[in-house]
Amino acid sequence: MSDLPIDVIRSRKRTRTAQAYEANGRLRVLIPAHLSEDEEAAVVTELVGKVTRKLSQETVDLETRAREVANKYGLRAPTSIVWSERQNSRWGSCSPRNGTIRISSRLASMPGWVLDWVLVHELAHLEVANHGERFKSLVSRYEMAERAEGYLIAKAGG
Repeated sequence: MSDLPIDVIRSRKRTRTAQAYEANGRLRVLIPAHLSEDEEAAVVTELVGKVTRKLSQETVDLETRAREVANKYGLRAPTSIVWSERQNSRWGSCSPRNGTIRISSRLASMPGWVLDWVLVHELAHLEVANHGERFKSLVSRYEMAERAEGYLIAKAGG
């Protein structure tokens, strides 16, 4: 969850929607008063995750990071790179034809060495579209590849 204190506020006026935001160093989660404890827990977990990812994204200059990683590992820099809230089953994706990369916002709050591995993986796809031997050779330049893969497998639940 978050390192920030969380205030859960139940509202009788709120009937269907929930909302979360950061204010004065605290996360405020507004929920309908009628939610059960289990429903509350699920909503709070989901919304705190979204807000935490958003706050984390603001601290990582993804474009600069991608250029630095590309330079360090001898890969081509992307023409554009963005955080994506829609990447729920992948950590990143690449369109080699136009040089664009999308990185799951779930990575924003993970250790930098994990993000860097995903960046290396996607940057390698700018040169090689498949996961063949040449691709593996490019990705293996990242010294923490195996550790990062294991970390992501554990985060994804297997």
